[in-house]
Amino acid sequence: MHKDGNDAVPQPHEDVNSATDVTGVQDAADGSGAAGATANAAPAAGSLKSLNARALSVRGTVAGMASAVIIVAAAGSLVAAASMGPQSAGSRPLEAPLAAVPAGSNVGICPGPARLLEGTAVGTDPQFSPESATAKSLVNAAVLSTNSGALPGSRLAELNGNPLTEIAKDPGSPTASAAPPALLAGVVSQRIVDSVSVLSADAVGNQQATAGAVMSYTATDGDLQGSAAAGCQQPANDMWLVGANTSLGRTAVLNLSNASSTPATVSLELYGAQGQIQAPGSRGLLVAPGTTRSIVLAGLAPDQEKLSIHARSAGGPVTAVIQQSVLRGLTPGGVDFIVPGAAPATRQVMSGLDIQDPASAKALTAKQGFADASAALQIAVPGPADAVVEIKLYGRDGQKALPGGGVVTAKGGSVTEVSLAGVPAGQYTVAASSDVSFAAAARLARGLKSDSATDFAWSAASARLGSQHVVTVPRGGERYLVFGAPGDRAKITYTPVTADGKVRAAATADIAGGTTTVIKVPAEVDGAEVLGYVVSASGDAAYGTVLLEENGRADVATVAVAPGAAGQEQVAVKLGY
Repeated sequence: MHKDGNDAVPQPHEDVNSATDVTGVQDAADGSGAAGATANAAPAAGSLKSLNARALSVRGTVAGMASAVIIVAAAGSLVAAASMGPQSAGSRPLEAPLAAVPAGSNVGICPGPARLLEGTAVGTDPQFSPESATAKSLVNAAVLSTNSGALPGSRLAELNGNPLTEIAKDPGSPTASAAPPALLAGVVSQRIVDSVSVLSADAVGNQQATAGAVMSYTATDGDLQGSAAAGCQQPANDMWLVGANTSLGRTAVLNLSNASSTPATVSLELYGAQGQIQAPGSRGLLVAPGTTRSIVLAGLAPDQEKLSIHARSAGGPVTAVIQQSVLRGLTPGGVDFIVPGAAPATRQVMSGLDIQDPASAKALTAKQGFADASAALQIAVPGPADAVVEIKLYGRDGQKALPGGGVVTAKGGSVTEVSLAGVPAGQYTVAASSDVSFAAAARLARGLKSDSATDFAWSAASARLGSQHVVTVPRGGERYLVFGAPGDRAKITYTPVTADGKVRAAATADIAGGTTTVIKVPAEVDGAEVLGYVVSASGDAAYGTVLLEENGRADVATVAVAPGAAGQEQVAVKLGY
């Protein structure tokens, strides 16, 4: 497939212009404990000393309170006197000052392997069976060197802190060099994992490290047959996930992971096709530090073909991933990791949408149980107002007409699905806009035979590309970088990072406005296996996704390009009481 994809071997220039608590909650790792203490009776003399000490303490407290009252009263008198006195001609209001916030570690939490849910009844914790005999879960990661040429202290560890791999030691204080040093990378290549893992890279010179990682899952047997992949995401306190399904034969498990040292209390807002769902047990979900909590979404919102989740955390930031799987009778229908997309906005863009032959897809979806085995766009409108959404598809040779006109009304407070059936086969970028904020994700499906395994993937809405995004790719299969420029022309620079830690020569691609370009990732560059890319964009807004497929199988997965590293931030300081 994609026989016309461009080879990503760097070229001098490449010009592309072709127009629950209800059903169940599970703590993956124990994060709570109890401690107690007993007091023995003290001798009488000790009691007398204790009483004297208490009396002195009380007197000291009272004296301190009295002193505080005198100080506050005096301060009030000074303020009153100042307010009654004439103001200086030079007096003026002051803007809230900006305070520099030290750069912190770059932390990415990778989801754990897909596991089969079994034996779950209402009111019980979820249980998971082991993976199939062929299931593999691997992490690939890359950390870039700083401007001084030093690799930041970085490591891959389990969520509870147990080390897995040390990437680089702390380089100490950076030193200036006479000439710009060559860019290097610390890498993790094909690291087998059996639980949630965490990539962390320390800040150097008050600049956040540039790093990225991806976890990939594949299986050729069992109910969870197929491929799934997810970028290792930074923890957050507010997330939107679109694309869950809890109808017959579909299983959706929300996994909340907390890598911080602060407990997190997570509340969920659930939106279905008929509106917001009020589910007891969706509020106040405690996620202890260093643990993952799993929630079976069918226990909160059963029989929902279209389900979106708004997760908000108070306390520690968390990551959220939905393990979504399909089983049509005895035939596996695929597995995917649904990750958070862009927050609700009046414009959303999704790239990496690969559409199959429309005639064959129509024949498959006409069969019972296969209605969701096709490309579609889901729109979640959180507010009460309806959203009139205009949808545009951009392919390699320009915009393609969407059957039905491309303008739909999405009801406020609910989830609306728009079928993309009838669109010619190919790779697309989807852009949707409205005057009302909404969240969105696009579904792509693979497989055209009802008696064989099929697969699916969700491409979440993403932010526009900036500079120095670390895009890691799993090894094996067919791998593509898919970039879209819905507006005007954009230029993409993509620099290969190989498994030996070297950053190779960069290549560029000019993308005409209103088009999508697909770049095939080669197995090797300069004799070394390709582990990922450093991607930067300039010009008009561009968006990117990694598309993963397998020759001879219906496997498919997508990984959105994660945001680049943040530099030193500044926050406004407000004075008050």
